[in-house]
Amino acid sequence: MDKIRFRYSKTGKARYISHLDLMATMKRGFLRAGLELKYSQGFNPHPYMSVALPLPVGNESVCELMDVGFINEGLPELKAVKLPDGITIHDAYKPIRKFKDIAWIEISMDMHYNQPVNKDFAESIKQRFSEKSIIISKKTKRGSKDLDISPFIKDVDVIFNDNIKMTAKISAQDPTLNAADLEKALDGEHKPNHMEIKRIDIYDIVMIPFK
Repeated sequence: MDKIRFRYSKTGKARYISHLDLMATMKRGFLRAGLELKYSQGFNPHPYMSVALPLPVGNESVCELMDVGFINEGLPELKAVKLPDGITIHDAYKPIRKFKDIAWIEISMDMHYNQPVNKDFAESIKQRFSEKSIIISKKTKRGSKDLDISPFIKDVDVIFNDNIKMTAKISAQDPTLNAADLEKALDGEHKPNHMEIKRIDIYDIVMIPFK
């Protein structure tokens, strides 16, 4: 089996495609391109396809990673893979590292408020994420527990431009954080009425971009 890693974007209307529907969409795209997928054995065979960090529905990303097993050898011709608008494959290569080596993701959050905001308001949000302890309630497989997310957030920047735009690098695994967890850290007037979320990049433990 020849395993290939794809780096792709999921933006625009495609951000509403669920993880399972995305897998089916990519599978159809590869098959239409004449690529032979490698399947598991057994009574319910399925193609060898895995996504590094499944993206929450409604979020955009320009740095998604997917590993796919092919019977064909060599790199596929990307132009032959036809996908819906908003899903764009940027690169394909043979992977060297495993997804478990991903440690951090960088996200941007466009935070919209019904009330007027200003630079001081943006600065107060930044100060919140610079606190030594930020306790939120985090869902787990066994229920919910309190978690201090402060050690798992870095490089926070908050900019005022009509509304608030925040970028941050957050823990990708052990624990897994997302924009909804950051929103939980805000209360009262600081909680946005609406957010547009985009994943910008992925890093390993020493903050080297992951491929």
